[in-house]
Amino acid sequence: MNSGTPVAAVVFDLDGVIVDSEPVWEEVRRAFVADHGGQWQPDSQRRLMGMSTQEWARYLSAELGVRLPPEEVAREVIERMGQRYHRQLPLLPGAVDAVRRLAARWPLGLASSSPRSLIDRVVAEAGLADAFAVALSTEEVERGKPAPDVYLAVAQRLGVAPGSCLAIEDSSNGLRSAAGAGMAVVAVPHPKYPPDPDALALANRVLHTLDELTADLVVEAARS
Repeated sequence: MNSGTPVAAVVFDLDGVIVDSEPVWEEVRRAFVADHGGQWQPDSQRRLMGMSTQEWARYLSAELGVRLPPEEVAREVIERMGQRYHRQLPLLPGAVDAVRRLAARWPLGLASSSPRSLIDRVVAEAGLADAFAVALSTEEVERGKPAPDVYLAVAQRLGVAPGSCLAIEDSSNGLRSAAGAGMAVVAVPHPKYPPDPDALALANRVLHTLDELTADLVVEAARS
């Protein structure tokens, strides 16, 4: 983002930014892999963060030894995630208020690696369905994060240049995706899943909590 370009829109990630879903994804996929004779690897969760549904389903099937076709892997894991969200939606502290604060000033987009069914469930149950002008899953673009496809597509649907958008991200692949699209980026890292140092270096600002995410902070971050 050019430091002289005013912010025209803000684009949020979902997992790890609005909903504390990464621990749930890890628990669900670990159990699924074990249930189906596969072997979870030490770097599996880091590799999975940001992958599209098609990508992580292939990874579980082909590389972790799950003896099911990717389509069935995706269906069963997403069903388990939906059940967990139905029991308790793990919203991050301050997430709803942060979205509302920024929605009062800019049009918002959502660029998520979650499948469409889970995106819709989260925003509906969080009462945020009206806050996002555009919401896209990496299922709906050619490549998942760290490729910039989903951020570019969100900007296009918002009708703004990617370079006039600011993204809110937490993971290595998400930070790379947003920065690769030419957006300014604010990082809100998850303490259990910190981004790689080179990815974190792409952020214009690094926050500890969503309470710090104000309109003034967005303007300042875009200028840096």
